[in-house]
Amino acid sequence: MPTLLALFAYLLPFFVQPEVEKTYPIGQIKVDSGEVLFWLYDETPVHKASFIKLANEGYWDTLTFNRVINNFVAQGGCPDTPAGFAGSPYLLKPEFNPAIRHVYGAVGAGRDNNPDKLSAGCQFYVVQNKKGLPRLDDNYTIFGQVFKGMDLIDAIVAVKSDSTNTLLTPIKLDINVLNLTAGDLKKLGYSVK
Repeated sequence: MPTLLALFAYLLPFFVQPEVEKTYPIGQIKVDSGEVLFWLYDETPVHKASFIKLANEGYWDTLTFNRVINNFVAQGGCPDTPAGFAGSPYLLKPEFNPAIRHVYGAVGAGRDNNPDKLSAGCQFYVVQNKKGLPRLDDNYTIFGQVFKGMDLIDAIVAVKSDSTNTLLTPIKLDINVLNLTAGDLKKLGYSVK
């Protein structure tokens, strides 16, 4: 009998799979001067999936922050033009959520003035106004919230821009999705709810 128990003890690790710690997809905006990290909301699943898809494809990695306005937003991705968004790969139906508002650090999806309030898949912005932008609530979809790096967004909107709010010195984007555990996030000052 002891031999059978020893054999069982030896074989058990081959049959019992170790528990894999859950990870959470976290948006990352890298620029030469640092990084911004933001939580992606499960409550806006289509926008979240779109961001993850485009980030994993490297879609934004040749683009810049194309519009910055102090006390408003830092916006990146495809440029918006009088005719609408140039080069957006697709449009997304709005996912408004009354529990998610345009507070400081909210990450939203840009859109042109279309009546259905469809978001451009390529366009995102970060709310930089410390009082928030309630006038945008239920008009633009928010799909994330910055938890690290708002000092960098504050610095970006302070860079000189022209009359169209385009930076005179372009800031190139490097957009990624990091898969972090609750422990990783806690070290960064964010607690998973």
